[in-house]
Amino acid sequence: MADRTRDRAEAVVELSPAEATGEITAPLSAAEIAAELAGPPAGTTDDPDEQQSGTATEGAAPADDAPDEQPGPSAAAAPDDGPDGSAPDEDEDEDEDGDGSAADTTRPTPAAAEPTGPPEQLPVPERRSGDRIAGRYRLEECISRTAVFSSWRAVDEKLRRAVGVHLLAAGSSRAEGVLTAARSAALLGDPRFVQVLDAVQEGELVYVIREWLPDATDLATLLADGPLEPYEAYQMVRQVTDAIAAAHRGGRAHLRLTPRCVLRTDTGQYRINGVAVDAALRGLADPAAATGPAAELTDTRAVGTLLYAALTHRWPHPEDRYDLKGTPADLGLVPPEQVRGGVHRGLSDLAARTLCEPPPRKLDPITSPAALAAEIALLPRIRQPEAEAGGGTDRYPAPGQTVGRERVVRPAPPARPGPQHHAPTRPSVPLPPHPPRRRGRRHLAKRVVQWTVSLALLGAIGYGSWELAGRLGTSGEPTALGASGAGLPPSSTAPVRPTPLVIADVTSFNPFGDHPMHTELLANTHDNDPNTSWQTDGYFDDLPTIGHGTGLLVDLGSARPVSSVTVQFAGTTSAELRVPNAAGGGTPTKLDDFGQPVARGTGTEVQFQPGSAVTSRYLLIWLTSLPKDGSGRYRGQVAEIKVTG
Repeated sequence: MADRTRDRAEAVVELSPAEATGEITAPLSAAEIAAELAGPPAGTTDDPDEQQSGTATEGAAPADDAPDEQPGPSAAAAPDDGPDGSAPDEDEDEDEDGDGSAADTTRPTPAAAEPTGPPEQLPVPERRSGDRIAGRYRLEECISRTAVFSSWRAVDEKLRRAVGVHLLAAGSSRAEGVLTAARSAALLGDPRFVQVLDAVQEGELVYVIREWLPDATDLATLLADGPLEPYEAYQMVRQVTDAIAAAHRGGRAHLRLTPRCVLRTDTGQYRINGVAVDAALRGLADPAAATGPAAELTDTRAVGTLLYAALTHRWPHPEDRYDLKGTPADLGLVPPEQVRGGVHRGLSDLAARTLCEPPPRKLDPITSPAALAAEIALLPRIRQPEAEAGGGTDRYPAPGQTVGRERVVRPAPPARPGPQHHAPTRPSVPLPPHPPRRRGRRHLAKRVVQWTVSLALLGAIGYGSWELAGRLGTSGEPTALGASGAGLPPSSTAPVRPTPLVIADVTSFNPFGDHPMHTELLANTHDNDPNTSWQTDGYFDDLPTIGHGTGLLVDLGSARPVSSVTVQFAGTTSAELRVPNAAGGGTPTKLDDFGQPVARGTGTEVQFQPGSAVTSRYLLIWLTSLPKDGSGRYRGQVAEIKVTG
């Protein structure tokens, strides 16, 4: 079995053009390829990668009788890591050098026992480009194919958007586990995960439909040019850990978290692909039993592996993975700061505490995503470097920045070769100076008249002002010049600076829906970090078409005078600022509890300034029109809210 695994794992291929830019999920590990080869039908293929950017076929899915070494992603040239990021089992007889040398397949293998349940390796039903699934999803491009399942890029003809599709036979022993995992993942409703849109068994076929993120970049691609900057590594591990911890609180685990599963969007957000489904497709775990300390430890070590690779540009195991060189076997697993100079000490300790046994300097090990998230929260905030603070770089674009556009400065045209011919110049002759202009008596008299009239006007204005002040004055103490008097507006010698007000709480205000939206992200709206945000649910139509809105209720803790409210959105958004009716009491729960909008605005950063003085405890930011996100849905995102009094 080990030899067969080795022979399959040594297929050396080239990346397709799509793979260079799209999202990709991790290739199969050696253990997974061994599982695929436990009893495959003759002639099936084992392409390791199965998501958005693998080897594509232009007309049809790879045939079942294709040769064993079917082209696939280059990561298959070396055996992959296990689901927790650990090195493969040492008992596997692998070609660790990944040199593609032929393996000895002449050794006999023990006879397998007769299967008692559904066949493990039942091949996926044949499908071709142009076929439709459920009369709605048109298959466009076969991304990859294994002995058990195939993955496609497809088009949802009903909603006219791209989607990802996994197909496998309904009679496979993995079919029930895949459906269970997909339906469980679909209930997450967390925008930090690539959403599962549908999971259905239909006749001989089981299919799973998910979001397609064409503009996302996976972590393995980001690491191709070198390690991440400390700020970007911090953002990655914080967002990924928070998402994985939230999934475990909901009773779900990923179990196969790799650099190909972590996707960075063009807004700077990290999203995670394949939660529970990737492991179920490969038969690595029972989704119903994938909870508890063992699952937590698996995902925690996987996050630590991602952080280690991001800091050192090394894979924290002796084998090479994802175009990263492994750590020397004789060196063992050491903290990142001992592998590469300039590594952030706090992030290095986090990676070491999740992977090293024992951790250095007698530090406590971290064994769960929740504990890792708590430790990350204790780190001092790592600020973005000054070179990137003004809008990011090409490698780490700021939210909303388009990658790859640079201002082109055209150089001055070079001088023409050959002798230069200049026209003869005439010698300059100094011109005689103009004679001084005499100012006659008439001009002098005119200036005198102008000054006289000006002085007379100034005197009249001063006298009139004095008389007016005397008539408007009241009996009593005389009013000092510049002081406030009865009937006159108060004078000020300096402008009043706006005072930032502290936001006590922000809640989702969704009176027309059946649930508040993404309560776990509400703190991002006032954390002074524009790279984090709260998001609405995704809508197939914009809010004006639906006929209602949604928003955020800002609580200032007590009634405060409000002069302006500034809201930073991700994407052009229209919104209104409303305050409760004067007669209302308590926390508003209905839109009728608010009066008409006191201010409106549209843009990515909107400053609401009420036309008259506003004093209120509650402020409603009511969204009326949303931008489209990468999946084609209308989704609002609020990054920061600032209130001044």
